Amino acid sequence: MKWADVDKQALRERMWDELEERGVARFPFPPHGRIPNFAGAEAAAERLADTPEWAAADAVKANPDAPQLPVRRRALRVEKTAYMAVPRLRDERCFLELDPARIDDTDAAATISSADDYAERVGPEALPAIDLVVSGSVAVTETGARVGKGEGYSDLEFALLREIGLVDDDTTTATTVHEIQVVDEPVEVDPHDVPMDLVLTPERTIRTTAGVKPSGIDWGGLSEERIEEIPVLARLASRPTDSE
Repeated sequence: MKWADVDKQALRERMWDELEERGVARFPFPPHGRIPNFAGAEAAAERLADTPEWAAADAVKANPDAPQLPVRRRALRVEKTAYMAVPRLRDERCFLELDPARIDDTDAAATISSADDYAERVGPEALPAIDLVVSGSVAVTETGARVGKGEGYSDLEFALLREIGLVDDDTTTATTVHEIQVVDEPVEVDPHDVPMDLVLTPERTIRTTAGVKPSGIDWGGLSEERIEEIPVLARLASRPTDSE
């Protein structure tokens, strides 16, 4: 799937401005430069919880941003194990495992400020197969093309899990957003971009015509500097090839 080109950064800036100007943005402020929190995040999480994909999921990988806090809390409350990536994948043990069986305060454990106090840090190989991946978005189309804040870590986390066989084409991907974050303009989809199968707003549940999910890490699209600054990537990149 390939869309006509659009300036993604211009789209981000416009969306951040609109969320702020229309009074939709919620703490933390300003919404600019981040996955923006929005009024109705809890209602969007409730819509996700009403899907069969949510009901079938035991292991949920979720982004740590504020608008998806209701998703993470709900997951722990119904005894789903939740995983969040360590910021910028900066550690070899680059995921936080939140096991509700070991947590006495699920509300606090789901917050990014307290998650480390309740979670176990684990390497990617310690994760089970992931049933549901929840991502934050700045903007998203009804066909599942997602625009994040521009750093690429969400897509890289999926690619890493795909590389070691923990997600595949059938793994459900979902995002919760405000209705005004759903745009109808064409957005370019690069090979490393992860399409969304479900888009949940406070008003509706959108099942998309999502494209093919990345088959693994796009090594050619990563600089040597980025590989070196992410320990797990550096380790995987040094694996012997079949010809060695």
